[in-house]
Amino acid sequence: MAQARKKRQRKRRGTQGGRIDTKARRSRPRSREEAKAQARSKRRPAPKQDLPPTWRSSILRGAFMAAIFVVLLTIFGNGLGPALVLGLFMLAMYGVGSYYIESALWRRRERARIRSRSE
Repeated sequence: MAQARKKRQRKRRGTQGGRIDTKARRSRPRSREEAKAQARSKRRPAPKQDLPPTWRSSILRGAFMAAIFVVLLTIFGNGLGPALVLGLFMLAMYGVGSYYIESALWRRRERARIRSRSE
């Protein structure tokens, strides 16, 4: 019986972490502009405060504060049931309030950054 022809294997460029580099790799940049672009792209990512706020981060922050609130209410004599009900209410208040405060502060920082770039 005739043997099936094997497909040609290509070199695997993945890393052990599972990332696959899709760009062609070169040993060094071909021009000065390309070297500058390569150096700029390797800079560290933007700081956390430069990113706009997300609902997820606000809800997590609110959950942390509500958990502290529930623990304090339970320690200081309220039952667990009322403490959990108040904790859920505080989660909603902290989450929504945190999002809107963070977005207002972020917009203010963005306006200042844009103003400083235009000057």
